[in-house]
Amino acid sequence: MDEEILENLNEELDSALDRGRQMVEDEELAERVEELKLRAEKLIRKHPVKSVAGGLLIGYVIGKLFSSED
Repeated sequence: MDEEILENLNEELDSALDRGRQMVEDEELAERVEELKLRAEKLIRKHPVKSVAGGLLIGYVIGKLFSSED
């Protein structure tokens, strides 16, 4: 029974790895990521102060969420 569970897990892991590999190799996805990168760069160049302020705010919020101080 333990071997059957391990085989099922290995099959699921192989399937997930194959799907991930296909996503990484997908040229359309790469083009969309590049387009998003260019749009983000353009937005940051157009509004640098707002971009820095937004980044600091997001960093602060994430820091508060993951801080272990109670």
